[in-house]
Amino acid sequence: MQRSALLILPALVLSTANADAHAFLDHAEPRVGSSVGSAPRALSLWFTQNLEPAFSTVQVVNAAGARVDQGKARLGSEPNLLQIGLKPLPPGTYKVYWRVLSVDTHTSEGNFSFRVGQ
Repeated sequence: MQRSALLILPALVLSTANADAHAFLDHAEPRVGSSVGSAPRALSLWFTQNLEPAFSTVQVVNAAGARVDQGKARLGSEPNLLQIGLKPLPPGTYKVYWRVLSVDTHTSEGNFSFRVGQ
Protein backbone atom coordinates (compact mmCIF):
# COMPACT_ATOMS: atom_id res chain seq x y z
CA MET A 1 0.00 0.00 0.00
CA GLN A 2 2.74 2.50 0.91
CA ARG A 3 4.71 1.68 -2.23
CA SER A 4 1.78 2.54 -4.50
CA ALA A 5 1.29 5.82 -2.65
CA LEU A 6 4.95 6.68 -3.26
CA LEU A 7 4.50 6.00 -6.98
CA ILE A 8 1.38 8.15 -7.22
CA LEU A 9 2.82 11.18 -5.41
CA PRO A 10 5.34 12.16 -8.15
CA ALA A 11 2.60 11.83 -10.78
CA LEU A 12 0.35 14.20 -8.84
CA VAL A 13 3.15 16.75 -8.43
CA LEU A 14 4.00 16.62 -12.14
CA SER A 15 0.37 16.92 -13.25
CA THR A 16 -0.09 20.00 -11.05
CA ALA A 17 3.03 21.61 -12.54
CA ASN A 18 1.73 20.98 -16.06
CA ALA A 19 -1.67 22.49 -15.24
CA ASP A 20 -0.02 25.69 -14.02
CA ALA A 21 2.06 25.99 -17.20
CA HIS A 22 -0.70 27.46 -19.37
CA ALA A 23 -1.42 31.17 -19.66
CA PHE A 24 -4.98 31.64 -18.44
CA LEU A 25 -6.88 34.91 -18.50
CA ASP A 26 -6.44 36.59 -15.12
CA HIS A 27 -8.52 39.72 -15.76
CA ALA A 28 -9.49 42.12 -18.52
CA GLU A 29 -10.43 45.76 -19.06
CA PRO A 30 -13.29 46.12 -19.85
CA ARG A 31 -14.00 43.39 -17.34
CA VAL A 32 -15.40 40.02 -18.38
CA GLY A 33 -19.19 40.25 -18.56
CA SER A 34 -19.23 43.93 -17.65
CA SER A 35 -21.36 46.76 -18.94
CA VAL A 36 -19.53 50.04 -19.55
CA GLY A 37 -21.16 53.42 -20.06
CA SER A 38 -18.78 54.70 -22.73
CA ALA A 39 -16.92 52.81 -25.43
CA PRO A 40 -13.34 51.87 -24.57
CA ARG A 41 -10.58 52.79 -27.02
CA ALA A 42 -8.63 49.59 -26.31
CA LEU A 43 -9.00 46.17 -24.78
CA SER A 44 -6.42 44.93 -22.24
CA LEU A 45 -6.03 41.29 -21.21
CA TRP A 46 -3.78 40.15 -18.34
CA PHE A 47 -2.70 36.51 -18.24
CA THR A 48 -1.21 34.26 -15.58
CA GLN A 49 1.97 33.68 -17.62
CA ASN A 50 4.22 35.79 -19.84
CA LEU A 51 3.25 35.64 -23.52
CA GLU A 52 4.91 35.13 -26.91
CA PRO A 53 3.46 38.13 -28.78
CA ALA A 54 4.07 36.73 -32.29
CA PHE A 55 1.75 33.80 -31.54
CA SER A 56 -0.89 35.51 -29.37
CA THR A 57 -4.07 36.94 -30.90
CA VAL A 58 -7.22 38.78 -29.89
CA GLN A 59 -10.31 39.52 -31.95
CA VAL A 60 -13.29 41.63 -30.92
CA VAL A 61 -16.53 41.29 -32.88
CA ASN A 62 -19.95 42.92 -32.76
CA ALA A 63 -23.31 41.10 -32.65
CA ALA A 64 -23.21 40.64 -36.45
CA GLY A 65 -19.77 39.00 -36.23
CA ALA A 66 -17.89 41.92 -37.82
CA ARG A 67 -14.48 42.70 -36.36
CA VAL A 68 -14.34 45.97 -34.42
CA ASP A 69 -10.71 45.79 -33.28
CA GLN A 70 -7.88 47.63 -35.03
CA GLY A 71 -5.86 44.60 -36.07
CA LYS A 72 -2.78 43.06 -34.52
CA ALA A 73 -2.61 42.73 -30.74
CA ARG A 74 0.60 43.73 -28.98
CA LEU A 75 2.22 43.25 -25.60
CA GLY A 76 1.60 46.08 -23.18
CA SER A 77 3.88 47.42 -20.46
CA GLU A 78 4.03 43.96 -18.83
CA PRO A 79 5.00 40.67 -20.56
CA ASN A 80 1.68 39.10 -19.50
CA LEU A 81 -0.46 41.99 -20.83
CA LEU A 82 -1.95 41.78 -24.32
CA GLN A 83 -3.66 44.86 -25.78
CA ILE A 84 -5.56 45.69 -28.93
CA GLY A 85 -7.05 48.99 -30.12
CA LEU A 86 -10.78 49.25 -30.81
CA LYS A 87 -12.71 51.15 -33.44
CA PRO A 88 -15.41 53.54 -32.15
CA LEU A 89 -18.05 51.24 -30.66
CA PRO A 90 -21.76 52.07 -30.69
CA PRO A 91 -23.93 50.68 -27.87
CA GLY A 92 -24.21 46.90 -28.03
CA THR A 93 -22.69 43.61 -26.95
CA TYR A 94 -19.20 42.64 -28.08
CA LYS A 95 -17.50 39.26 -28.00
CA VAL A 96 -13.76 38.86 -27.36
CA TYR A 97 -11.89 35.81 -28.66
CA TRP A 98 -8.33 35.23 -27.50
CA ARG A 99 -5.68 32.62 -28.16
CA VAL A 100 -2.27 32.94 -26.57
CA LEU A 101 1.03 31.12 -26.42
CA SER A 102 2.91 31.37 -23.14
CA VAL A 103 6.69 31.61 -23.08
CA ASP A 104 6.81 27.97 -21.98
CA THR A 105 5.14 27.02 -25.34
CA HIS A 106 1.67 26.10 -24.05
CA THR A 107 -1.39 27.53 -25.80
CA SER A 108 -4.74 28.43 -24.30
CA GLU A 109 -7.81 30.14 -25.67
CA GLY A 110 -11.14 31.49 -24.56
CA ASN A 111 -13.79 34.12 -25.07
CA PHE A 112 -16.01 36.49 -23.15
CA SER A 113 -18.45 39.34 -23.75
CA PHE A 114 -18.83 42.90 -22.59
CA ARG A 115 -21.53 45.49 -23.25
CA VAL A 116 -21.31 49.17 -24.18
CA GLY A 117 -24.21 51.41 -23.19
CA GLN A 118 -27.18 50.95 -20.94
